[in-house]
Amino acid sequence: MPNSHSSMSFQCLTLALLILPAITLFVYFLTVFPHTPDSLVIHESLSSLSKDSRSWQIYPDDFFQGGAYVTFPYGKVRYWLLGPEKGKKIVLIHGLSVPAIIWQDVAPRLAEKGFRVLVYDLYGRGYSEAPQMTYDTALYTTQLALLLQYIRWEKANIAGVSMGGAIAAAFVNQFPHLAGDRLALLASAGIIESSDMSRTSKFLSSPIMQVVTSSYPFRLYLRHLANNSSRVDNPIAELIRIQSAHLPGYNAAIASSIRDGPIRNLAPTFAAVGRKMRKDGGNVLLVWGTNDTVVPYRYAARLQALIPQAELVTIEGGKHDITLSHPSEVVDTLTKFFKSGS
Repeated sequence: MPNSHSSMSFQCLTLALLILPAITLFVYFLTVFPHTPDSLVIHESLSSLSKDSRSWQIYPDDFFQGGAYVTFPYGKVRYWLLGPEKGKKIVLIHGLSVPAIIWQDVAPRLAEKGFRVLVYDLYGRGYSEAPQMTYDTALYTTQLALLLQYIRWEKANIAGVSMGGAIAAAFVNQFPHLAGDRLALLASAGIIESSDMSRTSKFLSSPIMQVVTSSYPFRLYLRHLANNSSRVDNPIAELIRIQSAHLPGYNAAIASSIRDGPIRNLAPTFAAVGRKMRKDGGNVLLVWGTNDTVVPYRYAARLQALIPQAELVTIEGGKHDITLSHPSEVVDTLTKFFKSGS
């Protein structure tokens, strides 16, 4: 009897060894076999909110003149064209959390000075829809390339603030045939060290918190807080709260941008842009406030080390929101810089 039991156990083990590889191969080929990809989920923008929402009072979709929508593979994009059609072409790119309203005191005044100005909302902000995907550098540079192609601009000079500066530099590097000979970086992100990022940013950009902050219960809680606020002391901060509470893709876009986007590790990109501009006779402008706590002033020197020919304009006492707090200095500086280009 013991021999019979041992023989049966040996047979079972042999059978298992024969069957398991076949099952493993079957499961492997089942999972890797080509299948129809899931359709891309695209979340709505501020345009989906009720006209009673404060967002329409703070930042309506006709906030700038010459506004229009265009649909690209990753969602609908809102853009505005200001100024004379034959003026020198400038693109203004906003930063991480605040849409194109950040240029409210800059874009119209540049248009008045004769420039043809393009402003637009990045994916996941303002009136541009939010694709449910990784918000890396390529997503943002491709968005601008498609937009320039759509409006039939062959080349344009570019200015970007905060994360928009990093996008601008990456765009010049990736699409040099579409970029002009002038690049302006205002309090630019792109080489921020982790030690300079707030604990809140690190916490909210974690994959787990991205799921939590994008969930309906969390956004319902934010809506409750926003709705119970009776007065608006800071329209920009209120707009951020509205996007976070009401737009399903906003929090995920912010978190992914911090984790995967053009916030850090772009030193090689800036260096490449410096070499390109030097070779082509172009130039780079840096504009920075001395009291910037988001991207501290010392990063201006670090960018100058990567782009030695870059000109630095310092705004004494300026914080990170220099386009809002010091619009006259910004407009005058950009006007002088861009008029000197081709």
